[in-house]
Amino acid sequence: MNSHKNARLTFEGRKLLIERIARIGLMPAAKAAGISERTARKWLKRFTEHGLASLYDRSSRPQTTRTTCDSALCLRIEQLRRHRMPMRAIARVVGRSVSTVSRLLARLGLSSLRALEPAIPVVRYERQSPGELLHMDTKKLGRIAVTGHRASGDPRDHTRGAGWEFAHVAIDDHSRVGFVQVLADERKSSAVEFLKAAVTHYAALGVKIERLITDNGSAYRSGLFARTCQALGIKHSFTKPYRPQTNGKAERFIQTCLREWAYGRVWANSAERTAWLPAFLSYYNARRPHSALGQKPPASRLGGNNLLQLDT
Repeated sequence: MNSHKNARLTFEGRKLLIERIARIGLMPAAKAAGISERTARKWLKRFTEHGLASLYDRSSRPQTTRTTCDSALCLRIEQLRRHRMPMRAIARVVGRSVSTVSRLLARLGLSSLRALEPAIPVVRYERQSPGELLHMDTKKLGRIAVTGHRASGDPRDHTRGAGWEFAHVAIDDHSRVGFVQVLADERKSSAVEFLKAAVTHYAALGVKIERLITDNGSAYRSGLFARTCQALGIKHSFTKPYRPQTNGKAERFIQTCLREWAYGRVWANSAERTAWLPAFLSYYNARRPHSALGQKPPASRLGGNNLLQLDT
């Protein structure tokens, strides 16, 4: 606690008072400090019983306070809260103040309504071997014509109508080996082109793609894409609508690509950014530690010596 501005004694003043009492007596020491004999005697008694630490300010709050909530009322408040009733409504129903209800709920750990809902366990899965499941997705990237104002800091460096380009991404469920191509659009022809390129890429690493999971985009729902999967011997599955977590490995890989490649540095133009993509993929697959793989790179989970194919 902090002494108020008109306090006669602070901690140092009380120490001086005790020293004066020992030297000149209680009454003269009290008079010199400008306090009553009773106050001086109080501090002398505290010092005698508890030592120097007792000269600090104490809290004025009583050790115990009377409560108007008996066990039955506490149980009723808890039951109302577990039925998701707001604190103010509970206070009106039980006839107590909001602060009283708030203190009780805080003691019960029910101040937040989130405490009433048990956390949904995160369901994680991982296939047993490379190629059992491939995740695919797309990400729209702003085309870079010149260095923009966000990088240069000059609001005049603004290009309108540069357009978009699309990064098609694939990642193996077991090994987390990723593959990316930048294409002009995300239509079905581009999706089919990327799927064929991905299958060829993983085949060069000794991995045969057996299953594929994508979202419900029109390109992936097209008949052309379905026939391509059938021709390649791939079973195609879709995520649940509005549940991107089902394809979470692809979503997370996209975030890494955005942070460490697409927007990880200042590019002069889109061609330069695309030219650096193979170097980024080589680093990601062959050298970058992955938290889900025990801080080892994805190449560590590929059978055989595939490091040379990835580190190119």
